[in-house]
Amino acid sequence: MRTLAVRGGARIAVIAAEWYDDAFGVVTRGRVQLELRDGEPGPVLGRGAGFWLRGTGVRALRNPGRRTARVRIVTPRARTVACQSTHPVRQLPDDRGAT
Repeated sequence: MRTLAVRGGARIAVIAAEWYDDAFGVVTRGRVQLELRDGEPGPVLGRGAGFWLRGTGVRALRNPGRRTARVRIVTPRARTVACQSTHPVRQLPDDRGAT
C-alpha cells in the first residue's frame, strides 16, 4: 500500500506499466478528478471514493482544490505475498469442554 499526495492544482500521470493490474485507489483526503484517456475530464471523487487505476482509461489524477489531496493505493496482490508464511501456524486448544 502506498499513499499519493496531490498538491492543490497538481496533476499526476498514471502510467499503466507502473501499477499492478488490480491496483485500486481510495481518496482519503480532499478531492481528485480523474483525467480520462482521451484527455477529457472525468468525475471528481471525494473522500471515501474508490477507483481502479489500470484498464479503465484513467491517465492522470488532478486535484481541483487548493489543499493537498491524498489517495491511498491498495494492491490486493501484495496481500497474497504477505499471507505466504514459512512459519507453521499453531492451533489453539479447544476449550469448549472446560468448566
